Amino acid sequence: MKKGWLVFILLLVQLASWAQIKRTPEQDSLIAQTNRKTKGDHENMLAQLGITSLRLGASGTATAPNAANYDESKAVIFPNLPSLLTTKLGQKVTTKKMWEKVRRPELFEEFDREIYGRVPSNTPKVQWIVVSSKDDKIGNTEVSVQKWQGIVDNSIFPSIEVKMDLTLTLPKQSAKPVPVIVELSFVFPAGMRPPVPANTPVEPTWQEQVIARGWGFATIIPTSIQADNGAGLTKGIIGLMNKGQNRKPDDWGSLRAWGWGTSRMLDFFLTQKQIDAKKIALMGHSRYGKAVAVAMAYDPRFATAFVSSSGEGGLKIHRRNYGEKVENVTGSGEYHWMAGNFIKYGGPLQWSDLPVDAHELLALCAPRPVFVGAGSTGDLWVDPKGMFEACVEADPAYQLYGKEGIKRVEFPPIGTGILTGQIAWRQHEKGHTPGPNWPFFLDFGAKYFK
Repeated sequence: MKKGWLVFILLLVQLASWAQIKRTPEQDSLIAQTNRKTKGDHENMLAQLGITSLRLGASGTATAPNAANYDESKAVIFPNLPSLLTTKLGQKVTTKKMWEKVRRPELFEEFDREIYGRVPSNTPKVQWIVVSSKDDKIGNTEVSVQKWQGIVDNSIFPSIEVKMDLTLTLPKQSAKPVPVIVELSFVFPAGMRPPVPANTPVEPTWQEQVIARGWGFATIIPTSIQADNGAGLTKGIIGLMNKGQNRKPDDWGSLRAWGWGTSRMLDFFLTQKQIDAKKIALMGHSRYGKAVAVAMAYDPRFATAFVSSSGEGGLKIHRRNYGEKVENVTGSGEYHWMAGNFIKYGGPLQWSDLPVDAHELLALCAPRPVFVGAGSTGDLWVDPKGMFEACVEADPAYQLYGKEGIKRVEFPPIGTGILTGQIAWRQHEKGHTPGPNWPFFLDFGAKYFK
């Protein structure tokens, strides 16, 4: 089966809303096989953790007994967040030095062990090779388009190959190295993209907007690094490092693996004279918004990021009962994003037992600028207010650097952005899409690219 179709099958497993797309018997068989392997891997992790049952996640069906809550008065069950600037020994963090030497390492340890998993210390080298190259034109700008593959050294276990897919588009006439905006991209075979609503206005694509500013852009395919399902955990970079065996509870999940891949991409960018590698921005939407938040926190070389509709497991406060919940991510459909240990917090432990929360992930990005965005109707599943609260609660870490993160204000109306500090927030009026926020992010990023 061609690679594009395989990616499509994996997406079908995750995106049940595409039920209207007709599938072939071969595709149905592959989906069933993927589901069986995912269930088996999930059960293996439950056995390692000694867990016999999990609480049910929220349902997107309004009439279901476990329907997602969208009533703000019922949202905050555990209002007390972990203290961002208090060390494990109870000391108050009052200086940048204390933050960097004591508190940040503590937070990374908690996120590594309990939330996203540990990246092995001996990850292999990556060799980047050109697959194709062509000249093109975007608007009035002549560009060069190169497709690259990052070939991961698999000498430790040759039966697993990992080839990361990257497409890099740069303006041809630039007299100096240019910033690059990198999107973690979904892949859809030709003719199989999700349907576009009728009467949707034609607006410049984000790529056109980027090129118009004289910058470059790139797309990296996360599923070429690590599959987006539990069945793939014995393959990809995670499977390669485990030599085809199941994960341990504190091993890395797909979010860390995708972040690892973007860091290897940045290593490559450092070797390219046309690129200003100090001005690399990451962008991701939905599950890839989660991955971008993780990548930005763990790799201080990224200049800025656009974290779009990241929701639970990203920049949504875990301790809120609104839209998607912790239990959705601990179930067999999404657990692979996280460390196995995260499953504990969907039963027998509670959200309040989590040692860290989303505001602390965002704080680990300080003092670098981060744009957090969401939609409105159609995007409430990701809990926009829960993400805004993470922005506000991360501000004290930025204050340690003499920077303003974001002003502590009431949750702003839809369409009212808070864009002046190092943490930007904007909720647009449309659904689960990053599109309306792109111009605002690009203006935000431009301030730091000068």
